[in-house]
Amino acid sequence: MNLVELAEQHFLKFGEKTSIIFNNRAYSNIELLTSANKLANGLIKRGIKPKDKIIVLLMNSPEVIISYQAIWRTGAVVVPVIFLLGAKDISHIMKNSEATVVITSKEFLETVNEARKNVRSIKHVFVIEEESSSAVPIRTLLADSSPERPAINIKEDKMAVILYTSGTTGTPKGVVLTHKNLYQNALSISSLDPDRNPDDVSLLMLPLSHSYGLAMLNITQFFPNHTVLMPWFELERVCQLIEQHKITGFAAVPSMFTLLLNSSNVVDKYDLSSLKECICGSAPLAEEVLTAFEEKFGCKILEGYGLSEAAPTVSGYRRDQVRKPGSIGFPISDIEIKIVDENDEEVGVNEIGELIVFGPSVSSGYYKLPIETEMSFRKGWLYTGDMVKMDADGYLYMVDRKKDIIIRGGFNIIPREIEEILYRHPQIVEAAVVGVPDKILGEEIKAFVIKQQGADLSEEDIIEHCKDYLADYKCPKFVKFLDALPRNAIGKLLRKHLRNLNDNRE
Repeated sequence: MNLVELAEQHFLKFGEKTSIIFNNRAYSNIELLTSANKLANGLIKRGIKPKDKIIVLLMNSPEVIISYQAIWRTGAVVVPVIFLLGAKDISHIMKNSEATVVITSKEFLETVNEARKNVRSIKHVFVIEEESSSAVPIRTLLADSSPERPAINIKEDKMAVILYTSGTTGTPKGVVLTHKNLYQNALSISSLDPDRNPDDVSLLMLPLSHSYGLAMLNITQFFPNHTVLMPWFELERVCQLIEQHKITGFAAVPSMFTLLLNSSNVVDKYDLSSLKECICGSAPLAEEVLTAFEEKFGCKILEGYGLSEAAPTVSGYRRDQVRKPGSIGFPISDIEIKIVDENDEEVGVNEIGELIVFGPSVSSGYYKLPIETEMSFRKGWLYTGDMVKMDADGYLYMVDRKKDIIIRGGFNIIPREIEEILYRHPQIVEAAVVGVPDKILGEEIKAFVIKQQGADLSEEDIIEHCKDYLADYKCPKFVKFLDALPRNAIGKLLRKHLRNLNDNRE
């Protein structure tokens, strides 16, 4: 099965229905399919061939969905790019992917043109607006184009997407995902919720250029429900849409839940009582935040785990499974996991090791990066670099990234353990912990804290708070107060940036 047939399956199974609502305008499934077919035929007239790489650099909109489906219908490959990237990273993606086309909007044209200056492969730049002085409007591709699907055979093992990682550890790497990878993962996620109420309405605010957002888009094809699409996460607009459309759930990252929880001055103006169930992924959610959010909104949060290299979901909860606080659930169907030590030996119950993953949704590797591929993909197994443990009941728990574990005087210290303690302090809104260089111990512990507005909180107060719960060697030596934590485009914490902020004289 491929992603083109997945979209058509929705119409065949449920008939013509509203698929998404965007800016108070409803788009039916057949409208999106027809537009995708017309755009695909227009691209083919412009010389687009199977296996060509096409960059889509847009904020969330119906045009993103139409562009993805159109590209797949030509047999070409989607290269999603988050619009927040600068020209340098975009240029790298253009060169590495050998992209021939960019689909974007006028507001990003200046950055795109700067990025393509030394990129010979780019032949066309199209914009979604009606008029543009320096790029071709997409409407010219739709003019006189056939609404019929192009007669191109799309095999499930063919590349569908090159999904570039956020570059938190260096230059972005392109994760190769096939139609089968993405279809199978979406199918497995949908099986976690087989009895979804057809009246439920979801809010999609994750960027469709990210693996998490793309997965949430793909699973909508398995259900008759419609989805309200947002261009981008914006707190008050989220609240407005929940109230207006009686949203029952959404997928988000921890920072979004934290912001909703700690912004009563905005949130309490709206009726959010329609919320029933949300999904949290991308990073661990502090238990204090989870508990407080559920109490405030009467809405259950189901935690899961994934990464782009697995298309992306690895674990989660079925709706009938008992939750355990802090657990990321169980491996989804068709996914096999192991938790191994540095010698690739499986560890025991409640022992910490690296999570490795095998299954039909696992990528074959990174595009044009054989050395990096060999390091992370071995005999079909994906080495995630994430440290986890499994309890006696089979529940998985995220511990931390392998590279983020702090080694202080020979002791391994897990940042998340300290962060959970920091979140217990009533005047701390957000916190993050990293290791910083130390001449004697190798690394010391530094905490970065966002405190409540007006809070009278000192570095000594925070260290003493930690000593009430933790052994001395696990307590931060340094504390720095920030107005905001550095995050990537989807809201994931950038610990590398925090390490670069290190100045232990402060």
